Amino acid sequence: MSKKLIVGSAQTGPVESEDMASMVPTAISMIEKAAEQGVQMLTFCELFMSPFFPNKLIENFDRFFVRQDSELLLQIREAAKKHDMALILPYGEHADTGMYNSAMVCDRKGKIVGTYRKTHIPAYFPNEKAGGTGSFEKFYFTPGNDLPVFDVDGVRIGVQICNDRLYPEPSRVLAMRGAEIIFMPICYSVYSDPEHRNAMWPLAMRARALENGVYVVASNKVGAEGVREHLGRSMIVDPRGTILKEASNTIAELIVQEIDIANVSAQRKKFPWWRDRRPDLYKILSSGE
Repeated sequence: MSKKLIVGSAQTGPVESEDMASMVPTAISMIEKAAEQGVQMLTFCELFMSPFFPNKLIENFDRFFVRQDSELLLQIREAAKKHDMALILPYGEHADTGMYNSAMVCDRKGKIVGTYRKTHIPAYFPNEKAGGTGSFEKFYFTPGNDLPVFDVDGVRIGVQICNDRLYPEPSRVLAMRGAEIIFMPICYSVYSDPEHRNAMWPLAMRARALENGVYVVASNKVGAEGVREHLGRSMIVDPRGTILKEASNTIAELIVQEIDIANVSAQRKKFPWWRDRRPDLYKILSSGE
């Protein structure tokens, strides 16, 4: 039976101010535009309210993190609630147990369904090429320790943040736990190898969709923040790995797509990964031996 849903991906631009309040009007504007197109579930990109600070070593980094009940987040949640829109809201989370790269999941009534915390925290060495700043996320973020699936208004969703998408195992766990859509907030730049990074960009999203029979909704930042050039190209991918909609690599924009959740079970019947899996051969994935 058909189960239609209109999803959106908000591709925001570079952030110049370190005051995260400056991005609230932008977020609300994106939500209003999404509402005009009937969007029922919307995601923003990773850490979209601040500059991508982990490409630098900054001792006073607390200003880039807020509590879950922050007034800044509440304003954005209220805007989505006003338009009966579910929301995947990424932010730097200041929690009692640490500082996390998180995404809050809210239903269409504005209720917090849960929070996903990025589990695969990267670090990359800088180089001397243009844009080769490196990434120092391990200095800032405590890794999450769970791969939850959220029931959002009758749709089962998972979240993978940026670097998480490069690992097939967590997306498979989400699919096995019933996820029908995996939302992927991302902050991906071309660093010092634009040709290669442009070419590899869609591969992970398409692979995670195809190998698990899920929709993938990815949101990436676009534009230059100092020497960091964000790629954009946010995309919505169907369970066959086909790109249904893709944003540009130059401008901030909203992409919207109607999807049919029924295609998830249909694709899994055509390509029966679950039936033909051989978990008895995969023990090394959990044991390391």
